[in-house]
Amino acid sequence: QVQLVESGGGLVQAGGSLRLSCAASGSIFSINSMGWYRQAPGKQRELVAAITSVGSTNYADSVKGRFTISRDNAKNTVYLQMNSLKPEDTAVYYCNGHIYPDGGYYYRDYWGQGTQVTVSS
Repeated sequence: QVQLVESGGGLVQAGGSLRLSCAASGSIFSINSMGWYRQAPGKQRELVAAITSVGSTNYADSVKGRFTISRDNAKNTVYLQMNSLKPEDTAVYYCNGHIYPDGGYYYRDYWGQGTQVTVSS
């Protein structure tokens, strides 16, 4: 069984910073891409940032220049450094991993439970 566990959310004032972490654990054979999505109340879940196993990154236009995604492959962990936070960044942030589980037959998506990020104005 594969689990993704997030940490690092919280309440911060506009202009502040937060760092999210997500560790994948369990019966993992291989991890391809990992990423962060967010969902604000009344809105659809959207991609924030993603990173491949070799370090290629992709960001939503709304966070470019403010957020940085990184990854520690030895620890099966992905991070999201969020700087210059804005009230519109307020959402539940979900970790995603495209993972090939031990004994499995293909890669599939796994999700964390979500962590709340609230940015006050």
